[in-house]
Amino acid sequence: MGPDDSASIGVDDIRDAAVVVADVIKHTPVVASLSLTHRAGGEVVLKAENLQVTGAFKIRGATNKLATLQRRGTLAGVTAASAGNHALALASAAQAAHVPCEIFVPIGAPITKIEAAQKFGAVIHEVAPSLEDALALAVTLSEESGYVLCHPYDDPAVIAGQGTLGLELLDDIDDLATVVVPLGGGGLASGIAIAVKSARPQVRVVGVQTAACAPYAGGTPRSGPIATLADGIAVKHPGIVTGPLVEQWLDEVVTVDEEAIADAMVLLMDRAKLYVEGAGAVGVAALLSGTVVPAASGTTCVVLSGGNVDLGVVPGLIRRHETSAGRRLVVFAKIDDRPGGLAQLLAVFGAAGANLVAVEHLREGVNLHVRETEVHCTFEVRGHDHAVTIIDAAKAAGYDDVRVDSPVR
Repeated sequence: MGPDDSASIGVDDIRDAAVVVADVIKHTPVVASLSLTHRAGGEVVLKAENLQVTGAFKIRGATNKLATLQRRGTLAGVTAASAGNHALALASAAQAAHVPCEIFVPIGAPITKIEAAQKFGAVIHEVAPSLEDALALAVTLSEESGYVLCHPYDDPAVIAGQGTLGLELLDDIDDLATVVVPLGGGGLASGIAIAVKSARPQVRVVGVQTAACAPYAGGTPRSGPIATLADGIAVKHPGIVTGPLVEQWLDEVVTVDEEAIADAMVLLMDRAKLYVEGAGAVGVAALLSGTVVPAASGTTCVVLSGGNVDLGVVPGLIRRHETSAGRRLVVFAKIDDRPGGLAQLLAVFGAAGANLVAVEHLREGVNLHVRETEVHCTFEVRGHDHAVTIIDAAKAAGYDDVRVDSPVR
């Protein structure tokens, strides 16, 4: 891979963008990850772009785009269709540039992101049933008012802004060997690749897509809503500008599944103490699943592109992790349907060290004696071995028909 004179953007554009965005963005830290280094088998660090202004890398491109527009003359305003990080970035950049901003979002878009964009002074129109409809309304506003429609990735000024992250990697990692970066529309991945490989062509750059939506990895074009934890990179078609750049500059494109993304999000919370959204965690997912192997020598850097996690997702991630780690025990047991029957069962589990989380009586659809009931109980335990000990204690106490609905080895 290497530079091409026909490319619509070059490293000089990225260097110019770095000057423009310097007073707005954070130079985010590169964080060592002993856990990933040990598990993946190579030196791994994390570029914590989830700590960026507005919680994601997109502020880089939005800031450079606004500056480019203002250099061309008076700017009436900017508009876009988005329900995520692009909306936040454009709203923040517009506020800093003292430019009006109106964003169209689909009905039901995350209220936290809507409120955050409003705090940056953007006018939010939640009137469209889908993102495609929101885009049509943004186009109409642009045509009628003179507001400039700002694309989230398919724009040279935006790509140059995102590429400033690559310049930071060159500054911060002397032995950089591999960069693993989320790949959605392609603005971030291509910008980083141009910046890094123009200076060190031997560095390998790998883009990671969610298997649920992977047009750059040969996935079938999708229509309608896409259910994925990595919704921020669920872009259905390669960009007109970014498509050729991704093909030219990236060394490889891989995909990861939902299970790997969930594992990566939890590992980052648990071990790295970093709150990273699904789209931002796909690079870690690729390392954990073995889809990407770290460089044999030198440092592999994984870009954590954003941290705007939907809070409603977190409890499910934690429950899933606790269950797979053997720290949640789900059991079904028949007990006497008399006063004290449930207390006796729970006393057995409590004495064995299990902590009750939830209990539910099940009387419908179960073959029971008229004086019996079945209960569905969830307990916190210390691990698989502890769970086995608890079940043995329950059976020894006479609960021979206790059934387990969670992995106990």
